[in-house]
Amino acid sequence: MTPSCLLAVFMAGLLAAANQAQADEVSVAVAANFTAPMRKIAEEFEKDTGHKVSAAFGATGKFYAQIKNGAPFEVLLAADDEIPTKLVKENEAVAGSPFTYAIGKLVLWSAKPGVVDGAGAVLKNTDLKHLAIANPKVAPYGAAAVETMQALGVYDSLQTKIVTGESIAQAHQFISSGNAMLGFVALSQVLKGGKIEGSAWVVPSRLYTPIRQDAVLLEKGKGKPAVEALLKYLKGDKATAVIKSFGYELP
Repeated sequence: MTPSCLLAVFMAGLLAAANQAQADEVSVAVAANFTAPMRKIAEEFEKDTGHKVSAAFGATGKFYAQIKNGAPFEVLLAADDEIPTKLVKENEAVAGSPFTYAIGKLVLWSAKPGVVDGAGAVLKNTDLKHLAIANPKVAPYGAAAVETMQALGVYDSLQTKIVTGESIAQAHQFISSGNAMLGFVALSQVLKGGKIEGSAWVVPSRLYTPIRQDAVLLEKGKGKPAVEALLKYLKGDKATAVIKSFGYELP
């Protein structure tokens, strides 16, 4: 090997070592509806930056309570824009840091083909036994489901049939397991390769408050390069392409 080649190998080794030394781990609380996209984004982020992502997935309302109780999260990817704003006001998050990373879509879904029609008329079926939704008190998609049923005038008749999951992930599990014939979930959960598995009705956005999902830098992540790198990455072309592929709209 020539001296110039040896020098190139040596410099490459130094660069790799420097990158590894600077690599850090980011602790992120992620809304359950964003599980699949975040896993894909985290994989690309780790390859591109060397930083690691430690992600927890669940209901936004529960994450709020955990953050208030001192949970070591550095970033919150919420399922709404209210909790991030609230955390800023309560000095748990950095002012000026919230931004909308995705706009979610609600879908009425059944794991079985032919159950859900293209207009949601199945909600008026008197034979319907169980309808799954996320807890509307802690999960924005659950609140959107209630708004939709109220707008359609079917909420009162369906109340006794509603099965509530702790998060949108648990609501999806109720439906996919067959414990509930259908229910309201996030479009991102049922979109595979650009197609919806089972049968579904994508709920018109006019029937519920827009689900603007905001990211926010929490106080525990302030000043950390890896945290700042992830928030910047979420706005980049690679991440936004992933987000769009899962059926979300971008602001």
